[in-house]
Amino acid sequence: MQELAVFGGPRAVPAGMVKTWPPLTQADRDAVMAVFDSNILHGTAAPNAVKLQEAWANFLGVKYCLVTNSGTSALHMAVATAGIEPGDEVILPAFTFWASAATVLHQNAIPVFVDIEPKIWCIDPKKIEAKISKKTKGIMPVHIHGMPCAMDPIMKIAKKHGLVVIGDACQAHGSKYKGKYTGSIEDTTGFSTNRSKNLSSGEGGLFVTNNEDAYNHGKKLREFGEVVVHGKEREYNAYGLGWMYRAHEFVNALCLSQFKRFPKNNAKRQEFAQYLTSELEQIPGVAGPYTPPEREPVYFSYIVEFRPKEVGLGDVPMEKYKTAVQKALAAEGIGMGQWQKMPVPAQSVFKDMKGYGKGCPWTCKFYGKKIKYDGADYPVTNQFIAEHAYLTGVYPPNTMALMKRYVKGFQKVMSRPKDIMKLVDGKK
Repeated sequence: MQELAVFGGPRAVPAGMVKTWPPLTQADRDAVMAVFDSNILHGTAAPNAVKLQEAWANFLGVKYCLVTNSGTSALHMAVATAGIEPGDEVILPAFTFWASAATVLHQNAIPVFVDIEPKIWCIDPKKIEAKISKKTKGIMPVHIHGMPCAMDPIMKIAKKHGLVVIGDACQAHGSKYKGKYTGSIEDTTGFSTNRSKNLSSGEGGLFVTNNEDAYNHGKKLREFGEVVVHGKEREYNAYGLGWMYRAHEFVNALCLSQFKRFPKNNAKRQEFAQYLTSELEQIPGVAGPYTPPEREPVYFSYIVEFRPKEVGLGDVPMEKYKTAVQKALAAEGIGMGQWQKMPVPAQSVFKDMKGYGKGCPWTCKFYGKKIKYDGADYPVTNQFIAEHAYLTGVYPPNTMALMKRYVKGFQKVMSRPKDIMKLVDGKK
């Protein structure tokens, strides 16, 4: 076995081999440039906006879709149109990007957190009912990292208690639970088309629902609270509080162009991920993600678990082991990262509870309760954060050749526990 690259050996992955996401083509550039030629740069009735809404609704098999200027705005619309009001509680997972909870706060409502499933990083349905109170109005399953949540038990709980289900599918375009697309199961759902997402437009979002009232409410929220009818003179009269959540046509055009390759790109992600998981099973010290048989993830992130006991380093603290292995892998040209390093309820916004100022929404008279957030209350979330990181490049335009290089790099590093220990001890 060659010397580890961190100690002077050759890299497993040559410099420059890992390509970035999303793959951009001349067709993408042509689509964006055509917007200039059309001279229609924005508007909810603009041609690319309308086509994108129809395309995404048809893909999911839902009745309604509205394009927005971000995933957060789409999710906020999903929360607002589901009827979440001041003083209401919404249950969501302790492990997510914090924008999930922010959209609840935007409605002057209260996020209530639940731990995640063992072996999986989605909300644990078995822990939801214990958090339901008289103030609970909704449940927000977050299909994080492209992994769909266990929707049957969640929908059953919601029906039992008369709650709405608000999907956060910002990282889960095309994922399925028991053959149904995420976004087609929930009452309302928000998707993101940020640059990093499986369906990318640079920055944007998609709100979907099968509920006509939610759809009509969403149209008002998206455009200042007004009722704007294409072909009729604008009234300039707000019927309620709204925002400016419209997406411009350059974003819509790019998203439509990317959508043409979206199924193929998702299939490649799944092919790469399944290969990596199969190969990592044979390498002590690390493991790929576990996928329940009824779920079909789309691998927005490819998750790697660190297992020091398997290489005889069980006495090494997990943080030191993970840091050492990541350093060795990085030297081999294998990049890993982690965007969430604490449970959401451990973040300062919840610890300090300043909110909008003066403690709102928690001090809002419509709530009338005291709530305390403590990151230590979510042991599975903390364990997941401690033991996992995300492998870069598991998407096109990268190829299977890169995945095979990754496997060789993992084999190389994990076969040298003594060298890992040198890194733990700070000898490099």
